[in-house]
Amino acid sequence: MEFAAEANSAAALPAAVGPEVAVAGRSNVGKSSLINSLLGRRRLARTSRTPGCTRGLIFYAINERLRLVDLPGFGYAKRSRGERAEWKKLVEGYLSDREELVAVLILIDVRRGPQTEEVELGAFLDEAGVPWVWVLTKCDKLSRAKTQTAIREISAQTGDVPVYATSSNTGAGVKELWACIDEAWQTALGSEEQPR
Repeated sequence: MEFAAEANSAAALPAAVGPEVAVAGRSNVGKSSLINSLLGRRRLARTSRTPGCTRGLIFYAINERLRLVDLPGFGYAKRSRGERAEWKKLVEGYLSDREELVAVLILIDVRRGPQTEEVELGAFLDEAGVPWVWVLTKCDKLSRAKTQTAIREISAQTGDVPVYATSSNTGAGVKELWACIDEAWQTALGSEEQPR
């Protein structure tokens, strides 16, 4: 499990080696922390107190065939309008055209629920025919009862989309999220081989 590549433009996208799972969400939702939890590495994905540090698509190799792709955060990134427009073009192109993309994890803060950007991204992925799930982050900030209430409310809003509750601080939900990734990976390969 290691850093594989970074792409700041479509031309810089690395050659695909197998199925890819993308991680998307707002700039302050805890993407890097969750990626580190998934990969079992404390500092592989850079975390920062300043939102919006991911400027391109960052590819992490899980093994020789599966990659996890960190997408630039949206919502609070303190970047120019032109740079945000370039991100949008790059990300939308990747999400709609990358044949190896098998699933997208849309991260949302459990205390806030899905907002306009997340809902629009889900609709975009539906149009593109890309499977996706909700991943609630920072669930250690709420009681178990309130987390379950948040899951029910989100499920009521978005129907059949799976919802995973996680915490990078406690490791809660990471095993279940890996099961989701494993399933997408196996479906893409049409085999029972495990990515880890």
